Amino acid sequence: MTSSEITRKAKSNLAFALHILPRERREDMVVFYAYCRVIDDIADEESRPVAQRISDLQAWRHGLENGFAAPTAFEQEVIALQKKYAIPTDLLVAIIDGCMMDTSPQRFQTWQELQGYTWKVACAVGLISLKLFGAIDPQSESYAVALGHALQLTNILRDIGEDIDNGGRMYLPLADLQQFGLSEVDLMQKTYDDRFVALMKHEAARAQSLYEEAHQNLPTGDRKALMAAEVMREIYQTVLEQMQADGFRVFEKRYSLSSFRKMAILAKHMI
Repeated sequence: MTSSEITRKAKSNLAFALHILPRERREDMVVFYAYCRVIDDIADEESRPVAQRISDLQAWRHGLENGFAAPTAFEQEVIALQKKYAIPTDLLVAIIDGCMMDTSPQRFQTWQELQGYTWKVACAVGLISLKLFGAIDPQSESYAVALGHALQLTNILRDIGEDIDNGGRMYLPLADLQQFGLSEVDLMQKTYDDRFVALMKHEAARAQSLYEEAHQNLPTGDRKALMAAEVMREIYQTVLEQMQADGFRVFEKRYSLSSFRKMAILAKHMI
């Protein structure tokens, strides 16, 4: 499957936001997005043994660090992209390491521990994207890191029920659960009560603070280059607000924006 086919099939918010980019940068971002999608799909393929998934991820890691013995067409695309933008290998590998953590249920004691994970699966993606977007102000790195944490935390809040069903994954810090009188068992049993809503409000406030931090760190000179990232920010921030307004009923529904709503956000940023 080609990088463009992988991206079209995913139908993600990031794939949607790429429409705002100039053609060449859009095509390059499609390759990078496809890389992220392939790595994530390897980690999430529950029908395959964990050992096999880890082996495939390690093969990607080895190929990026030492060269692929006989690179496939897609691996050649990724290598060419890395050379074109001088993408540090450690950032590409960080994405692999983060997804590797998803091959078995993870537990994070604190927000600081969870940030170690979100940095790998989201902030590293953002830092690479800066190069592909054409951002040049060093301050954009602070923007990308804050936005990466915010986007991934929003994903975690939205997908709590799905993650529990998918191999018993649970990403919210255990210390936060304890703060609101919840146990790991309560969450695994999808307990929905005042304690859970209070926990979710706490996490949503943390995410909102990170979105604000990203907004404050957006350099004036890179505003045009980072329009696609800003579309992503507004889409996910709106989803977060949607969840909060609805009382965080994440165990019974999946929150998302309609195509019309996303098109309105895209049009606003283009104007």
